[in-house]
Order: sequence, then C-alpha cells, then structure tokens
Amino acid sequence: MPISSDIARWAARVSFDDLPPDVVQATKRRVLDVIGLALAGAVTPFGRSVRDAAVALSPPGPARVFGTGDSLAVTMAAFANGAFSQALEYDDTHNESIVHMSSPSVAAACAIADTTRVSGRDLIAAVALGNEISSRAGSVSPGQFHKRGFHPSGLFATFGVTYLASRLLQLDPERTAQAAGICGSFASGILECWVDGTQTKFLHPGWSAQSGIVAAFLARAGTTGPAQVFEGRWGLFASHLQDDAVPKDFSRLTADLGERWDSRNSSLKPFPAAHVLHPYIDAILRLRRVRGVRPEDVEAIDCPVAPFIVSIVCEPASEKLAPASDSHGRVSLQYTLAEALVRGSLGRHAYNDESLRDPAILALGRRVRWHADPSFPGPGRFKGAVTVTLKDGTTLTEVEDYNRGSSENPMTEAELRAKFDENAEGMLDAAGRDRVAETVDRLETLTDARTLVDLLVNA
Repeated sequence: MPISSDIARWAARVSFDDLPPDVVQATKRRVLDVIGLALAGAVTPFGRSVRDAAVALSPPGPARVFGTGDSLAVTMAAFANGAFSQALEYDDTHNESIVHMSSPSVAAACAIADTTRVSGRDLIAAVALGNEISSRAGSVSPGQFHKRGFHPSGLFATFGVTYLASRLLQLDPERTAQAAGICGSFASGILECWVDGTQTKFLHPGWSAQSGIVAAFLARAGTTGPAQVFEGRWGLFASHLQDDAVPKDFSRLTADLGERWDSRNSSLKPFPAAHVLHPYIDAILRLRRVRGVRPEDVEAIDCPVAPFIVSIVCEPASEKLAPASDSHGRVSLQYTLAEALVRGSLGRHAYNDESLRDPAILALGRRVRWHADPSFPGPGRFKGAVTVTLKDGTTLTEVEDYNRGSSENPMTEAELRAKFDENAEGMLDAAGRDRVAETVDRLETLTDARTLVDLLVNA
C-alpha cells in the first residue's frame, strides 16, 4: 500500500481519545504559542504587507484574520495567520526535521473552524495529527534539505496540514490520500532569502496552511493526485534529493504511527531566532548574568558547532557579520550572540533597526568565532557551548546540553505565559490575554472552536 494511504487510514480514525495526555497538553501549549506569535506578527511591517495582500486577493468570506478581524476566504485567512506566526522566527520546531509544524497547523485548523463547526476536541486532535505527520515527513532525510536550499517547513508542513484539513472536512481515507498526492505539487519553499535578508521564508507557514486546505478541498471535489507522492519515482524525495546516496528512511513516516509520537521531540522557543542558536544564546546570557561578563571586556567568543548548522547560521561571514535585516540577523550566530550579550536579553523586540546598526553589537559580532565539531549532535538535538576570552586573559566556558524549550529542558508554564503576554500585548489587553489563555486551557470542553477565534478578533 502507498505510504500516503497508510497515513490516510490512520488520520481518518485517530480521535481525541487516542491522544496521550502529554500530547494533548503540548498541543494546547502550541495553540496558545501560535496565537501569540500571530498577533505579534500582524503588527510588524511584514504582517501588514501580508494582511493588505490577503484582503486585496480575497472577497469577503467566513474565516477571520487574527487581530484585525478581516473576514476572508478560508485559504487566505489561513495564509495570513500562518505567515504572521513566523514573522519573528519565534515558532516551535521539531528538532530532528527542523520543521516549524505548529504555526501552519493552528492557522489552518482555526480557519476551517471558522467555516464549519469544529469542536475543541476535534481541533486539538487535528493539530496533533498534523504536527505528527509534518514531523515524520521531515525526518525521512533529516538535515538534507537545508543543505540544498529548501525550507523543510514549506515542504513538509504542507502535508501535515493536508491530512489535518482532510480530517476536519471528514474526507474518507481514499480522498485523503488523493489530497496528499495533490499537495505534493504545492509543497515548496526555497531559502534564497537568507542570502539578502528578505522575507519570503516567513511566508512558508502561511503557504503550507493555504496549500494543505486547497489540496483537501480539491480531493473532496474529485481531483486526483499521485499515490506514491512520497516514495515514487518522481515523488517529493526523488525530485528534491537527486542523489541516490542520500539516505531516505521512509519507515519514519509510518512506523508505530499512533503509538510513538515523534512530535514529542519538538521545542518551543524562548528566543526569536533560528532554533539551532538557542543553546548558544542561553549560554552567553548565563555568562553575563552569573559570571558578570560584559561586552567591553570580551576579547573573543569561541563556539564549537555541529557541522549541519554551518550553512544555516555561520556562513558566509559577510552576511552573518552585517545582517541586512531582522530576518538576516535571526539566522546569524555571530550577530545574535553579540546582541544578546550587549542587550542582556533577546525577546520580541530584538533585531530592531537600532540594534542592527549598533556599532558595539557589530564590533562584538566580529569577535565571535566558530569551528565545526563533529562530536556535537544533530539534527535531533541542539547543543551549544561558548568560551569567552576576556581581555585580561581569563577564559570562561558555558555549555547548554539541550536547548531550553525541548522535552529534555522544557520551558516552564510561567515562561510560556510570559512569552504569550509579551507577544499578544499589542493586540489584547491583560483581561483579553487572560480570556484567551483560559479558553485554550479548557479547549477540549468547547463545543464550537469559533469561540476561541472570537476572542482574537474583538481586540
């Protein structure tokens, strides 16, 4: 049986009652996180451009845009909300595949919930299964797509959303498999924007949300798609990884599906930066906070890095040392460590124009060195270490074995709520944020998930 059909059979039958309690709780945390990120992203220049384009492209419709309340077609509302949620590079990541899975899943599920009655239990189940499929698809050949300039989120989250949307639209397994075949032609995302600091990567969660919904609607209407969209001669992996020597473990898509939840190995973000940078950020901030390290005393900062992250956050040096934009800075090891040490924090308002032009930050960034260390793990685990050499010759080393926000080093509930509050404060007052957080906490009790969306558009 084709892999797409195996997954479709599972996606059609899995229910809220089949979810382990920790997966339910984690999914609710991710729903709240994405909502906060979308509200923060909506008020950025990027978010405003996305909103203006979505409104221009769509006639009035039943699905609403978070924050603004614009009523659009289901696909365009999902696109806008999904794109908003990555505007700050602050959304969660499946560690092994490096897929940002929750932002497109939550955006798509909420848009569909605005068009047809979806209970809170069904919304949780749909987001959980969408996240699981996105994570598994991206783990067939982990680390291989970034090397070739493809964004795993744009490729693999599209499949997660397709199965999620098919479930909420109540497609049978045959139509669901057709939808997966269709979405293979929509899954996309290149990373040329990392060269010049432009914004297209932030569009990918929105594109995945939109495309997955389109694929499900097409399949429901009778359009067909290739059964072997994953493993076929011209399937996603054969077309994008045109090298027979590249390992492709297709068993990752279906092995123990529903029994082992690969999405558990996912991390929420305490910082608005590329996830592989997080252990380095925590390490440098600890040296500042605990050991009293100050930027003006630093001669050099040395960082061993896993080889797979070099092309993502370390090279080429000309781009990493002088980021052209906030999006450029968020994928620079050198700049990010310098801003964190100079500013003493890295939150929603990091990477602003003032910081990107700050001579002190740029000068410190030029003193950040890195070397590839094959002993460092990944993908699958994000480890970081920094050694600071002070001008008096003193050396201080700090190691972060597991990134904060991972299952091994989780963020606290208080940290997650503080992140939501900071991100949502531009759109919701304190009482409004409390209402949203309380509603997400009891999401499984809602008979109509529109109740949650109502709270996000009446600010």
